[in-house]
Amino acid sequence: MVADLLCAAFSSVCELVFPVLVREITDRATTGTLVVSFILQMGGIYVLLRLLDTFANYYMSDIGHVMGAKLETDMRRDLFDHLQKLSFRFYDNAKVGQIMSRITHDLFDITEFSHHCPEEFFVSGIKIVGAFIILLRVNVPLTLILFLLLPMMLLSRILLRKKMKQAFKYQREQVGELNAAIEDNLLGIRVVKSFANEDFERERFEDGNQRFFGAKKNAYKYMALFHGGIRFFDGVMYIAVIIIGASFLLAGRITPGDFMAYLLYIQTLIASLRRLVEFTEQFQRGTTGIERFMEIMNEPVEIADRENAVPLSDVQGSVQFDNVSFRYSENGKPVLSHINLSVRPGENIALVGPSGGGKTTLCNLIPRFYEAVNGRILIDGRDVREVTLESLRQNIGVVQQDVYLFSGTVGENILYGRPDADKRAVEEAAKAAGAHEFISALPNGYDTYVGERGVKLSGGQKQRIAIARLFLKNPPILILDEATSALDNESERLVQQSLDRLAKGRTTFTIAHRLTTVRGADRILVLTENGIEESGTHDELLKKNGLYAGLHRLYT
Repeated sequence: MVADLLCAAFSSVCELVFPVLVREITDRATTGTLVVSFILQMGGIYVLLRLLDTFANYYMSDIGHVMGAKLETDMRRDLFDHLQKLSFRFYDNAKVGQIMSRITHDLFDITEFSHHCPEEFFVSGIKIVGAFIILLRVNVPLTLILFLLLPMMLLSRILLRKKMKQAFKYQREQVGELNAAIEDNLLGIRVVKSFANEDFERERFEDGNQRFFGAKKNAYKYMALFHGGIRFFDGVMYIAVIIIGASFLLAGRITPGDFMAYLLYIQTLIASLRRLVEFTEQFQRGTTGIERFMEIMNEPVEIADRENAVPLSDVQGSVQFDNVSFRYSENGKPVLSHINLSVRPGENIALVGPSGGGKTTLCNLIPRFYEAVNGRILIDGRDVREVTLESLRQNIGVVQQDVYLFSGTVGENILYGRPDADKRAVEEAAKAAGAHEFISALPNGYDTYVGERGVKLSGGQKQRIAIARLFLKNPPILILDEATSALDNESERLVQQSLDRLAKGRTTFTIAHRLTTVRGADRILVLTENGIEESGTHDELLKKNGLYAGLHRLYT
């Protein structure tokens, strides 16, 4: 930055010297004292200054932009790092398209702003102050008259600045909304086509597209007013120099050389002011980008390691809920109230009950995807808030109904369970999950590309890859959230066999609506909005003829 500004200063000085040279040549020409040696001397000085100016501008264009790119790289890293720390609560209310817009478009604008802002203000400041000092030495009244026009010009720009800032911020918001709509459509394109809703999606997209167009149109209106004002004041300053300067020339108050210098300095001055004022557009984009960047960076990290947090190690698998309560928002309805539950190491716990009873929420509190409002959750007698998040989640494995596979190969997706594992460990995990056979039959085996979100694989195949990923991770505590509910009977049978092998010897929480999958559980909990209403084995709960028996009759 310092070197860049030094080059900018030198470039500005070079430009200020040129009118001085013209003034000297003009004055000597009018007095008859101009000689060839003086012309060559002035020409040599100017050529040397131009060579140095060329080098300075090269440095500014090259190193200056690289500096901006480095700032962008660091900010993108910091933003991505902060996004990794935010809880599920943030993502429950966020749009991925908006976040993507802030990581890409907004940061690019910040890059241009961070490089050009100090440079443009510094260069323009030197030229304006330098021209003012030099012109004062030539003619004080004419200089003061010209510079009295500047406050009028700046005042009109300030009045438009707020409007431009609002317009550009709204435009950025609409870019994010448009990105979110496009992403939503492309990720759900199979649903769109299955419902033959292409026309509906086109109309919805066109609505967002027109809002974005309206936002840009509004921004361009203020930008046009901005540029129109610049050209108007350019003309006023030129007219002032020509009329007043010519009058001073006729009165003998300035020399022809002074008059030429004024014309050249006014050109330099106006060019500097124009660049400075025109940069306001980029300035507004940059400050808007910074505001949107800071909106995410200022988002509080709700769930983080405490200062004295220690790694969770040698986990046996006992889990205890001690008077745990939870709600999703501060004023929201409680989802869980005063839950007390003790689970022994290796015990298989099944959670059943009506939708909205808090089954998934209860399990999400164990790895601290959300933070309990009251009470404690203990693993092997240690409060989960007293251990590091990384070690806590390394010891817990989750299989969900909607399996997410990353864009990559089958092997890479399994390897995600333990990135430092070798190829043999990956294959062993796949065999344990009952996935090795179908993976080997794929065109490229473990190197087969699975497509976006795993679209090239069936639901059962994706589930078994997810289970293989957990076999490789080898956690002592498992959470199985409706892992087979979306599968056909044959796929369900294969996946259930894999899950049974995975759950063996591990503390397991199984959330299920299909009660046939939980008959073998050590304990079944019926969870409703009133809490845990029933607890026991399958046979014990049937004998009670309560809620579980009613669900069993309903779903079997």
